[in-house]
Amino acid sequence: MSDLAEHSSDFILNPHLDRARPYGEELRGILSLAGAQAAHDAISRWEAYAPTPLRDLPSLADRLDIAQLLYKDEGKRFGLKSFKALGGAYAVDRIVAARGRDGLTVTCATDGNHGRSVAWGARRAGVPAVIYLHETVSEGRAEAIRAFGAQVVREGRTYDDSVRACAEAARRHGWQIVSDTSWPGYEEVPKDVMQGYAVLAMEAEAQGARPTHVFVQGGVGGLAAGVLSYRWEKLGAERPILVVVEPETAACLFESARNGTLTTVGGDLDTIMAGLACGEPSVLAWRILDPGADAFMTIADRAAADVMRLLAQLGVVGGESGVAGLAGLVKASADPVLRRALKLDASSRVLCYGTEGATDPEVYSSIVGRTAEEVEA
Repeated sequence: MSDLAEHSSDFILNPHLDRARPYGEELRGILSLAGAQAAHDAISRWEAYAPTPLRDLPSLADRLDIAQLLYKDEGKRFGLKSFKALGGAYAVDRIVAARGRDGLTVTCATDGNHGRSVAWGARRAGVPAVIYLHETVSEGRAEAIRAFGAQVVREGRTYDDSVRACAEAARRHGWQIVSDTSWPGYEEVPKDVMQGYAVLAMEAEAQGARPTHVFVQGGVGGLAAGVLSYRWEKLGAERPILVVVEPETAACLFESARNGTLTTVGGDLDTIMAGLACGEPSVLAWRILDPGADAFMTIADRAAADVMRLLAQLGVVGGESGVAGLAGLVKASADPVLRRALKLDASSRVLCYGTEGATDPEVYSSIVGRTAEEVEA
């Protein structure tokens, strides 16, 4: 570990990792293979469902000196351009099935993609939705949410501020929160959201992915927990090495790992990776990541922007938050110390989740220099 000292501010091997630990009943009470299968069975019956592409990128794998690079491209998922369609909308379905529609209003706070999913799910289910955005969410993302008939409320300086504002409004009005994060006393709905995310891992496996490594975005931890849970319960200690990647300005999971306890980070959380601008980890997600994730790392905004442009050269549209896992791989692959720490070598097969496309077309084109349509053409 001594040769990792120079990376202490941006990389940490998980000190609590226990790869021999079985995926026991306590963890199955949060996420499970049975729950993942139930989510897949339900979601696969939705109109226009299709597995998203698993792109093999051999030229980039060669550049990174690994055997294979697979990129699960969520840019077209249900027309919402993001993996979040699998989470919020699935949770709305579950709530409606349990409670019915009468008097039901769903609400959430969002950096953009989760709110779009909840709004879309609410429209599908025929119930009203009120979506809270903080002040730095782009107007393009707000308009995309309004397009599904939801009411948009701007409140709070950061995502975590808007989470609290949403929770207070829900308490006053009797609305049902559909959050992708969890906190003490609010856990059942986030389980459904995260269970929907496990569908990504199921699809990738069915499409032939057999990774030795997975690099996945952080945020509050829901996606990382969803994909880790699926591989951990199924493969145990033989599961892929999983690395959680976060923006350096919003690294609540990294700091939790470093401090050995659930940690909230402050500041304005300013990053182009808007969907990952989260200062408070999900309590539920952390219960899975704390003993099960192999490593945590942070990346700068410029690393995400560089990878967006790199993918565009290959004809692949990756949004700012969507490329974070791949940006983490690019960073790690160029550093001999990190390669050794992660057992990353020329035989490695790496899976990255491209969790969003151009969810805000103007932001995307300002970074890449071309529109998404031009890149795809």
